[in-house]
Amino acid sequence: MNSIFDEKSYHEIVNRVNKLHSNSKGEWGKMTVGQMVWHCQIPLKVAIKNKKTNKKGNPIIRWFFQKSLYNDKPWRKNLPTSSFAKAKVDKDFTTEFIVLKRLIDEIYEVRNRKAWNPHPIFGTLTPQRWGQMQYKHLDHHLRQFGV
Repeated sequence: MNSIFDEKSYHEIVNRVNKLHSNSKGEWGKMTVGQMVWHCQIPLKVAIKNKKTNKKGNPIIRWFFQKSLYNDKPWRKNLPTSSFAKAKVDKDFTTEFIVLKRLIDEIYEVRNRKAWNPHPIFGTLTPQRWGQMQYKHLDHHLRQFGV
């Protein structure tokens, strides 16, 4: 399975992100391209900040998503978005695009970090799983916008 921590997959994601532009249209869903690049920043920030949390993850959510997170099968179209990660207003594409590219570089730079705190929803993850989850989320939204 692809991982943002793998050099080839990292470059693939960067190349695909670079194909986005302010006029990119989604092939499904309601997000604008500005909202999508803003939305894609959230899981990257969670991983990069690596904050300690008292949460141990939600076992029901973890069980429900476990199989879909860690296999090569693309996520289906029109999956629901968590309310905290849903853009309520449009976002400036250029501003959010720059932030997203920086975060993708940052997640790749921390790929060899030894200590990873638990994910606030999915609980304890191996570094391999952190990288796979990041790749899969980005891939899903890049496919949504045809890149």
